[in-house]
Amino acid sequence: MNVSSPDIPVVVAIDGPAGSGKSSVSKEVARRMGYGFLDTGAAYRALAWHVQASGVDTDDAASVVASLASFDYRIGTDPAGYAVHVGEVDVTTAIRDPEISAVVSRVARVPDVRTHLIELFRSSMAGEARPGIVVEGRDITTVVAPDAPVRILLTASPEVRAARRSAELVGSSAEHVGDAIRKRDEADSKVVEFMSAAEGVTTVDSTELDFDQTVDAVIGVIRNIQPVTD
Repeated sequence: MNVSSPDIPVVVAIDGPAGSGKSSVSKEVARRMGYGFLDTGAAYRALAWHVQASGVDTDDAASVVASLASFDYRIGTDPAGYAVHVGEVDVTTAIRDPEISAVVSRVARVPDVRTHLIELFRSSMAGEARPGIVVEGRDITTVVAPDAPVRILLTASPEVRAARRSAELVGSSAEHVGDAIRKRDEADSKVVEFMSAAEGVTTVDSTELDFDQTVDAVIGVIRNIQPVTD
């Protein structure tokens, strides 16, 4: 897929480790720029939900792949608010459940699953009606949209990532969340590389930045690479 084609929107690909703020920062960047927003991680979570709801063992790769045939997945690209559906069921909230977080890596590590979902992501990117789309998730800058005109690795120190994630989860300590993040990173790193920037990818380290400063930094990268034209 040639994501630089004038026939499709500008693609801003944002990669990074768990707890780096990819989703919230990407969503706000898209909102401010009038772009669409695609949370690719939601697809893997939705599939994990579908697999569990279907009674399939998430450790059985063949069964997980077979479940793709009945995986009717839909997601919006409006950064101001979107819903995730599997069939007629709204799973927007359910896919954020800790139970899903604990098993999503088992589903995401299956090569045939990644191949199938990547095609869904590329279709959403190409079909975006807005002038651009911010796509965030693991391996976005290297596999999903390696030719995107803007590719960013958003990261922060492990301690900061753990503290930010624990602040989002009531009743969870930074130590507990930090351990969960490390396990998630270790599991995902066996499938994709997301801890270091590939050639041509700009790193934005938000360790010393607050949310608005991080958003401004990402927009600055986009403006520098993809200047606004009249």
